[in-house]
Amino acid sequence: MFVDGLECSNFDREVFEELRAGDLGCVTVTCGFWEDALESLDRVVAWRDLVRANADLVAVATTAAEIEEIQASGRTALLLGFQNSSFLAGRIGYVELFADLGVRVAQLTYNIQNDVGASCYDPVDGGLTRFGREVVEEMNRTGMAVDLSHVGERTSLEAVEHSAVPVAVTHANPASLVPHARNKSDELLKALAARGGVLGVSGYRNISGEYAATADTWAELVARTADLIGIDHVGVGSDLGRKVVADDLRWMRQGRWTRTPQYGAGSAANPGKQPPLPWFPDTRSFPGLAEALARHGFGEKEVAAVMGGNWLRFYHEVLPKRSAKE
Repeated sequence: MFVDGLECSNFDREVFEELRAGDLGCVTVTCGFWEDALESLDRVVAWRDLVRANADLVAVATTAAEIEEIQASGRTALLLGFQNSSFLAGRIGYVELFADLGVRVAQLTYNIQNDVGASCYDPVDGGLTRFGREVVEEMNRTGMAVDLSHVGERTSLEAVEHSAVPVAVTHANPASLVPHARNKSDELLKALAARGGVLGVSGYRNISGEYAATADTWAELVARTADLIGIDHVGVGSDLGRKVVADDLRWMRQGRWTRTPQYGAGSAANPGKQPPLPWFPDTRSFPGLAEALARHGFGEKEVAAVMGGNWLRFYHEVLPKRSAKE
């Protein structure tokens, strides 16, 4: 089964058809970035409507068993996720509320500090707040996976330690291989792996550097990451942004918190949306990633683990055993 740890595309029927053409068994989708609780509820409703209109191609999964059932039916399982915890609005009870609505993945912080902890771009990281510790505990209890992709170093380390179950970095790379604030230290990645977590290796140009050149250089990035933390803790996290336009990018980077230009993982010299990778323009190219890994010397079982098996094991351990519909 092919699994993508995170995408932030503007999904429609065409993009869903691309998922099927790429034989994606499961994808974590981004429901929001800066939205408050009411806006986030609207986003969940919008996703339900979208999935209902395309039920022949996709379905929302809330358990690992549902992922497998949906994939077996010839459709792609969608895990609903948020790239920030702003949907909680400072209310601990909203973790369970959104979990009951089917949300299964949440990043603790996005690109600025919040009431849970610090982001990777904050100059000072005070670690998990008192509220943040309770949020992690509630996410564990309700079966919502903790994502540390944009989270600061100290906050991430404390989240790994405080969590009762494995946590994820759904879309980033080792900073020792590609130095960037959005990438993760060896210390953090080794701690994550020691607790059973998974890193989704990304080909996003801004955080992949020279490894984004070809599918084969991306496979080299995967190989060096596996050497660092072990093959069992490496997956794919494309961070693909199909049909994302300038206004979407501006919202991701600026939200409502600033009037000044923000570049996210880019820079003033590289401010815009990154062009599609010629070797990975959309998810129809997923089989090509498996082929690149095989060319690089990965065995059949290793390819299967990286391309989806490790994520599925993680979901079996972290997501609830019973459906949100029960």
